[in-house]
Amino acid sequence: VMIVLLLLVLFAGDNAKGAQRWFKIAGIRFQPSEIAKIILILFFAYFFSRFEDSINTVRTLALSAIFAGIPLFLILKQPDNSTTILTALIFATLLFISGLSYKIIMPVLGVSVPIVLIVISYIYTHADALIKKGFYPAARIMSWLDPTNYADTAAQQRNSIWAIGSGQLFGKGLNNSVVTSMKNTNYIIEPDFIFAVAGEELGFIGTISIIILLLLIVIECILIARKAKDTSGRLICCGMGALIGFQAFINLCVATGLMPNTGMTLPFVSYGLTSLVSLYMGMGIVLNVGLQPKKYS
Repeated sequence: VMIVLLLLVLFAGDNAKGAQRWFKIAGIRFQPSEIAKIILILFFAYFFSRFEDSINTVRTLALSAIFAGIPLFLILKQPDNSTTILTALIFATLLFISGLSYKIIMPVLGVSVPIVLIVISYIYTHADALIKKGFYPAARIMSWLDPTNYADTAAQQRNSIWAIGSGQLFGKGLNNSVVTSMKNTNYIIEPDFIFAVAGEELGFIGTISIIILLLLIVIECILIARKAKDTSGRLICCGMGALIGFQAFINLCVATGLMPNTGMTLPFVSYGLTSLVSLYMGMGIVLNVGLQPKKYS
């Protein structure tokens, strides 16, 4: 069902800002890729627990790569690079937790890191040509590496940094009417930059509070995972912890200028109905896993 929805959205989805990621039904927008992250966690929790004893065999690794590759490719075609990267990180986490050998991990990292550096170097040296061909990630990467010469693309991220800094220690006040506010003057309009608004209105104290709360949720997922009665429960909890942790980390890095703009939402904070509902679904399953030992003890 998930794969069918990801296919359908490519042909019958609602287009916005050059991306076709949503269904619009009765005025409500629904994003299949958000639900796909939860379904993939559930699927691979079952898959890896079933093949736990043969996780390092070529057959199991090849099957898992195929099962992960199909939805990842469909999400990438929307295009939605940030969700593709996040989903791949979740898959890698589940694979690691299930018992992937370090003999496989180290060579993969040894190859992956140089490839990423080579790709970024190529984009930097051929940026203009790639942008003219419609490769929009190049513009975002260049606005991060060279914000002076790509000021238009870098504007939202630059405004975000200014807004966070302007909040200082205690902020300008929640829902303030200060005329110099970056939010009130519409210099920050994207919902995935909600952390910048929090920094401006709540200051350093407010932003640190948000980070601590998200960290506590991730820690709670890990603690429940340690007490889970079986492998599938442990993987579900670790998968949700990875989802919230990686997604929050990417959003915070973007808002503070430590990473290129990706359009990633901040879990439980950013506007987005599908994102919120899918996160609550995932956390509900995690809490259910936490209840299982008590039921069957």
